Amino acid sequence: MPARLRALLVVVCAAVLGALLPAADARAASRTVQGGRLDWGVKSSFQSYVTGPVANGGYSLTGGAATVGASGFRFHSATGAYDGATGAFRASFAGGVHFVGHKAADGTYQLDLTLSRPSVRVSGSTGTLYLDVTSKAKGTGTVTTSSQVPFASLALGGIDMRGAGTSVALAGVPATLTSQGARSFAGYYTAGTALDPVSLAVDVRPAKQTSQPRTPTPTPSRTKAAVTKERAGGAIEDGAVDWGVRRTYREYVTGGIANGRWTLSGGARDGGALFRFPAGEGTYREGALTARFAGAVRFTGDHGLDLELSGLRAVVGHGVGTLYADVAGIGLTRKRVPLVTFAAQGLKDDHGLVALTEAPATLTADGAKAFGGMYPAGTAMDPVSLAVTLTGEAELPALPDLGDTAPAVPTPVPTGAPKASVEPVVSATAGGHGGTALAVALTSGALLLAAALFTTARRRTRRPRTTTADTPAEAVTDAPADAPADTPAEDRS
Repeated sequence: MPARLRALLVVVCAAVLGALLPAADARAASRTVQGGRLDWGVKSSFQSYVTGPVANGGYSLTGGAATVGASGFRFHSATGAYDGATGAFRASFAGGVHFVGHKAADGTYQLDLTLSRPSVRVSGSTGTLYLDVTSKAKGTGTVTTSSQVPFASLALGGIDMRGAGTSVALAGVPATLTSQGARSFAGYYTAGTALDPVSLAVDVRPAKQTSQPRTPTPTPSRTKAAVTKERAGGAIEDGAVDWGVRRTYREYVTGGIANGRWTLSGGARDGGALFRFPAGEGTYREGALTARFAGAVRFTGDHGLDLELSGLRAVVGHGVGTLYADVAGIGLTRKRVPLVTFAAQGLKDDHGLVALTEAPATLTADGAKAFGGMYPAGTAMDPVSLAVTLTGEAELPALPDLGDTAPAVPTPVPTGAPKASVEPVVSATAGGHGGTALAVALTSGALLLAAALFTTARRRTRRPRTTTADTPAEAVTDAPADAPADTPAEDRS
């Protein structure tokens, strides 16, 4: 090969590698998913069956899960990873829902199913919903607990998951029960059964930037005796109480009868299934707690609905707690009303943190008046979670993270197809992948030029030509094993 032609070929190959390397780096970059929610109703007819006259049961929410819309459950605090170049996505969510029905004389339930910690994984055009499942088999009563069961196949319908935005959102993705999911569903449905569609919206953190390591700010050293003395004083550094009032009350307020809403003020925050009242002040000594909290929640709606709860105060002693509030409403307007009592056994100092998680709460007689007689005394209200810190080093539990506001779902979409604002996808198709497309185009042209030059060089040197077969030896497809849609074994609504 002439030296001039050989030099030109080297330059072209260098250009090809220069165009390919940024794309390879982009493919390798995976960004953190932090914050967001997944909305899913499992199967609406199953909910109707559970709560209807046949099963005569119900459901309860755990781990901060909430209800959303007419029949959906909201799971929170997404964590995971997203690769905008390939579209690979995984996100896990917190919270669970516990279904029970067909109560026996001994108080147990024939139908007993808990679904929790949903996670979604997407690779290429394949999506799967995983769940932790505890279920009691229909007929045998055998209880099985399984972690991260591939419960449902998600039909992404050609959605391009690639992008470079700061959030990923999918709306109305069709879900189909897998064979593993059918076994975990305790025999109520067969593989291939259509479940409720899945929607999610999560935040994606920007790619990490190279920076100098940060030197931690030194903190004054304290002796063990000083810390012990500080705790002995009993003063609370910080605190919060998390309480959702009552799930069905929230649903009534925002439903079609009251057509209302709630508003938060004074620093109170919305955690989806609960409200956080912050800035705790007070004292804790040997299991006894008295603490005041900031913030207020006000419920308003039709038919004269107007109820505000503020100035929350928790008093715990001898294993029992009472939650007080200043009430302003139609049924009762009064300061420091004892709204609910809750179990508080075992309240203790754990390295400067005193916490109680989801303690069952019961409405008091005064609390019943505050709600205008809507619920009688003794009604089960939402559980109470509270935490106070006794030292500056201790940290309060995190509030459920619902993420930022979901980006608008792009329209139009084909009828029956899932709506995707993989905001990464939306911005990518509009311009987020422009650089990649340009690099691919330049690379393709450079490769063609290199191939032409190389062919010319080989012809000029008249070397023997050889052929090689570069076709893959085996092509693997991920066709779902549960493609046929079977009819439900039992679906009474």
